[in-house]
Amino acid sequence: MTQTLDSEPHMPLGVGSLVGESFSILFRQFFPILVIGFVPSLLGVLLSGALVGFDTVLSLDDTDTSSGGASALISLVDLVVYSITTAFMVQLAYDAKLERPVRLGKYIGPAMASIFPIAILGIAVGLLMGIASLAFIIPGLWVYAVFSVMEPAIVIERLGFKGLGRSEKLTKGYRWPIVGALVITWICALVIIVAALFVADLAMTSGILALSIVVYAALTAIGTGLISILTALIYARLREIKEGVSVDQIAAVFD
Repeated sequence: MTQTLDSEPHMPLGVGSLVGESFSILFRQFFPILVIGFVPSLLGVLLSGALVGFDTVLSLDDTDTSSGGASALISLVDLVVYSITTAFMVQLAYDAKLERPVRLGKYIGPAMASIFPIAILGIAVGLLMGIASLAFIIPGLWVYAVFSVMEPAIVIERLGFKGLGRSEKLTKGYRWPIVGALVITWICALVIIVAALFVADLAMTSGILALSIVVYAALTAIGTGLISILTALIYARLREIKEGVSVDQIAAVFD
């Protein structure tokens, strides 16, 4: 199976090392990651709440879940939030890996230039994943792995809408290990998001909407940041293996 879909010979990706380093960066740079992820996450919650209602966005209760259209709107907003967060977090991840200080001012320009293509291509990948998942969840995961390093490719290499093709080339031969790394990290991020929903639901039940929104935005920012960091590290590892490019050379783009 692997040889059919991923036939290119390769060195090990190092899934365990990538996942471990993602958590290490998250813990070392917890406050900057929280700050960077909080603003887009908060705006996303406010926008989704305005579109479909805060009860739908923040509640664990599935008995009055929204229609498919409302769920699609929430997913669309989440994709945009992820795009914004990742555009910043990719750069932070490399500075953290090199044990350099966080340089938020330097991240703004590359991030803002990348948000539009990342958001549009992210929607396209989401649609492709949805179509592939109609057959079974595994094809959807494989499609995501194919395009998983689109965001760092756009931010680092200034590729714009060519980021999809670049990701397809870089991930060739490594898609199943990438799926493994993503699934492990998604499970951890999901635990964080479910905790966010639980606390937000309690606050909603107590009638404290503002607290519910803030807690949910903060915790989802952490979960999103973790996935973004892993994506950045996978991209760096693939370029190291395939092109001999070091993290120092990648990070030099922002100097």
